[in-house]
Amino acid sequence: MERTPQAERAGGTGTHHDDTPGRRTTIEAQLASARATLDRVTAEDAYREWGAGAVLVDTRIHDQRAEDGTVPGALVIERNHLEWRCDPTSGASVPQAVDTEVRWIVLCDEGYASSLAAASLRSLGLRRATDLIGGFQSWRAAGLPVTPPGQEARPRAA
Repeated sequence: MERTPQAERAGGTGTHHDDTPGRRTTIEAQLASARATLDRVTAEDAYREWGAGAVLVDTRIHDQRAEDGTVPGALVIERNHLEWRCDPTSGASVPQAVDTEVRWIVLCDEGYASSLAAASLRSLGLRRATDLIGGFQSWRAAGLPVTPPGQEARPRAA
């Protein structure tokens, strides 16, 4: 099981999970459960799928995008709006949310929050949703296109 830096710092194993009603579970267990439902992709795989029509969604907050830059053409939907914008039945969906078969590839900064977000999309019936292993940081480290901080990138249309 993968351990996050947070678990390392807290000295936890990240393996506790209890499904008893009213019992608390750990974020590590919740993350592992979410990831078990996903076919997570590497930066290179995400780039290829995006070129073939998948929708790459950047859920990072404005400050992270301003500091590190953006993926040129990625759709920016901050995390608190994600489900409403991707669900084609919500009444608040983006034009790319044409049906439940859209391939959504969610990225955050390092690939933790995006796993939970993609699992949430799957729970809405968006069965092809997944996330980018390592998030934006792995995208940049792979040498894939990045718009430098301070330059506005426009989302790619569907």
